Amino acid sequence: MTSQLRFIYQCTIVAALGGLLFGYDTAVVAGAIGFIEEKYKLSAAMTGWAASCALIGCMIGAMIAGGLSDKLGRRKVLMISAWAFAISSVGIMIPLELNSFIIFRMIGGIGIGIASILSPMYISEIAPASIRGRLISIYQLGIVIGILLIYFVNAAIAGMHDHQWNVDMGWRWMFGSGLLPSIFFILLLLRAPESPRWLAAQNKWDAANDILKKVNGEEKAQEEASAIRASLSEQQGSFGELLKPGLRTALIIGVVLSILSQVTGINVIMYYAPEIFKATGDGASSALMQTVLVGGINVLMTLVAIRYVDQLGRKKLLLIGAAGMAVCLGLVGMAFYQQATTGYLVLAGILLYISFFAISLGPLTFVVVAEIFPNHIRGRAMGVAIFFLWLSVYIVSQTFPMLLEAIGTAYTFSIYMVMSVIAFFFIWKMVPETKEKTLEEIQDMWKIKSKS
Repeated sequence: MTSQLRFIYQCTIVAALGGLLFGYDTAVVAGAIGFIEEKYKLSAAMTGWAASCALIGCMIGAMIAGGLSDKLGRRKVLMISAWAFAISSVGIMIPLELNSFIIFRMIGGIGIGIASILSPMYISEIAPASIRGRLISIYQLGIVIGILLIYFVNAAIAGMHDHQWNVDMGWRWMFGSGLLPSIFFILLLLRAPESPRWLAAQNKWDAANDILKKVNGEEKAQEEASAIRASLSEQQGSFGELLKPGLRTALIIGVVLSILSQVTGINVIMYYAPEIFKATGDGASSALMQTVLVGGINVLMTLVAIRYVDQLGRKKLLLIGAAGMAVCLGLVGMAFYQQATTGYLVLAGILLYISFFAISLGPLTFVVVAEIFPNHIRGRAMGVAIFFLWLSVYIVSQTFPMLLEAIGTAYTFSIYMVMSVIAFFFIWKMVPETKEKTLEEIQDMWKIKSKS
């Protein structure tokens, strides 16, 4: 590996740790929610609130991350997210009432919301165009590794003592375990470089050029610097600019793709997998281990996405994934409708659904959203798109227990199947192919569209 590639991957892995904490902190609730529900004797609506309250923080984090990072820098605001994770982990360890749990979960959610924008943005602003899709997908790999890791941690903690201990304290240890990766993230960020495109926007060209040389080599760095200088000659973008022709299309793609990546039901699996598997007749320990299998498949198929995203392109993988997800969700819904849930049918359907999500909407939503907006407005535009992503996660997570109670598992999964079909047609009609284009070339593409 050349020194350039080594530097690029070092920066990517540090940013991807934000993804690991994102996955770890969002999925920890999967192993804890049953115990929390029992401890506080929660209704279906309150169970949904306990599982999804962090998402209010995610929305706040997403809305402030872009503007804050434009002022302070990508690295410093990522550091804020790391501290939010740490504070949340410690706060939930303290045995206080349900309201305190919800407050600390929201603080952790702010960290998740910030990381969900700035980690892929940071990678996109450092990465060479030829491997940018692969590198941003490594951020999604961090998310799914975090999810898999917390599934193992949850299963290990749940097995330490008896059921009553888990109801009283075990679930708090599950959340508290997030302190260790938070500290690790903080330490690595201390040595990470700043985004060269942010440095250029602050007129710190010497520092920006140093990083561009480490990434691209001397000759290519000069070309990149010229393209960045030209793109930054435009005024700092306002929200109103996003509604102009060209950029309006980019905004619609970013927002709708973010929404569709979540209303197709992925976080139902991530948050409620043990409860879904219990509904098939499995016991709590078996359900937890099946959840670990879900996490393992998620990691494996994300590696497939990383391998092929820059070769096949974003659009083709997105279409394959959306079509496969629709079929799998239909099969799972049918199994529950016919009460054919014993054996491995439901597990196989869910694992295939996860596989299709992990090669498409999982990593590639963040790839597309991090690529399609111009340099001078990327932070704010990504903030809008990812806000809607977290709003969608909140709605799905909050309504899932209520839908189960009102219409049953079969019809609930059918709703997510319809959303996957809608995602397929939206991607087919609206999402452009951006592989191997520089961020500045993509910016020029919207200018051309606005004139046509």
